[in-house]
Amino acid sequence: MRGLRLLRASAALLGCLGVLLLIGGTPAYAHTALKDATPAPGSTVGTGTSVIELIFAQLKPGTTPKVSLVGPDGTKVPVGQPTVADGSVTCAAVSPLQAGVNTLTYTVTATDGDTQTNAFQFQVADSAQAVTASAACKGLTLSAPVAATSASTEADDTILGLGRTTALIVLAAIAVVVVGGGLVAVRAVRGARPTGRRKAV
Repeated sequence: MRGLRLLRASAALLGCLGVLLLIGGTPAYAHTALKDATPAPGSTVGTGTSVIELIFAQLKPGTTPKVSLVGPDGTKVPVGQPTVADGSVTCAAVSPLQAGVNTLTYTVTATDGDTQTNAFQFQVADSAQAVTASAACKGLTLSAPVAATSASTEADDTILGLGRTTALIVLAAIAVVVVGGGLVAVRAVRGARPTGRRKAV
């Protein structure tokens, strides 16, 4: 019976932690989801593509996403200062792209102030057609591409690639699981020890 109670307590603990993660982490990803992009994730574009466009579900008013690009040889591709149009469309000029797999990384700020960093890849080919900017980006005066900032600067507001708030919740939940699991294991070991009884003389 004691072992059964310990198992039930452990299951209840894990269930509570699961609810905590769902409540604390899911909204942060939902309200700043990437709805569309040019180039799109997994797409193939021509080397003449000169503008990056990212469309988000929601962005915190007054904030501008950070955008960086790494070419197929591992070097950073110069990206201009991003500009936000219509409150959700982010546009940035890039230097001529190199053929191969390019990795685009973006950091956004949600309406609740939480920051998130994500990345996706797309293919660049000499034979492919260059994509053109949408009307939202064409109406903007975009800054010329400049050398990308260091990765350490871009990650100041993130922990393990997650927004600071979300990351702290996840780390706290992991700590509770480790401590709770240790206590359950100790109690289980103690409960399994045979209790010695003195023989009557």
